[in-house]
Amino acid sequence: MAVADTVEVASGRGPLLGSVIWLHGLGADGHDFEPIVAELRLPTELCLRFVFPHAPVRPVTINGGMSMRAWYDILSLDRGGLSDEAGIRASAAMLDDLIAREVKRGIAVNRIVVAGFSQGGAIALHAGLRSRQRLAGIMALSSYLPLSGCFKAEVVDAADGAHIDVPIFMAHGSLDPMLPMSLGRESADLLIASGFQVEWHDYPMAHSVCLEEINDIRRWLLSVYAVERIT
Repeated sequence: MAVADTVEVASGRGPLLGSVIWLHGLGADGHDFEPIVAELRLPTELCLRFVFPHAPVRPVTINGGMSMRAWYDILSLDRGGLSDEAGIRASAAMLDDLIAREVKRGIAVNRIVVAGFSQGGAIALHAGLRSRQRLAGIMALSSYLPLSGCFKAEVVDAADGAHIDVPIFMAHGSLDPMLPMSLGRESADLLIASGFQVEWHDYPMAHSVCLEEINDIRRWLLSVYAVERIT
């Protein structure tokens, strides 16, 4: 599979200490979260490469079949409705290719964070939990665990214990009208019940990102890339 086109921004100065691959939400593109690199105010000695890929353009069913950038089709807003399993798995494979590209560029897998907002967060969770090697961390904002019915067989039962302590950051707006916070909270609870280390946050906001959340992401990234975690 071809590696997705990306926008890249480096934080700090000096040798790269890691990479953050950050996937946007439905209808956006790789530039959507580009400004957040400066807003995180990371210390200059923590030099990270932020990689913001563009999702493929595809028809989205709930938007009347209109074509837009999307990691997978959304067939229904009903929780019990059908999911675009093929699209989810194809985008997860694309994220796997981006991880492999970072490794070829000299970044060890355990120094790579996969992150995303909304649809992008769903792909980050799906691919990150199924990664053959332990990542530095997984971040899902205003999102949920897709294909949760496959989770136990593909992640929990198949795991060798190497991923169980991977740091997972999940955050959601309590006023989210698009993806109710309960959907994200249920996903977090499922991960916690399965033994994963989830740091959960919620904020009085809609389907967006707020300053308090950015500050919490900053603190989490600093903990993930602490020397004891990446050596």
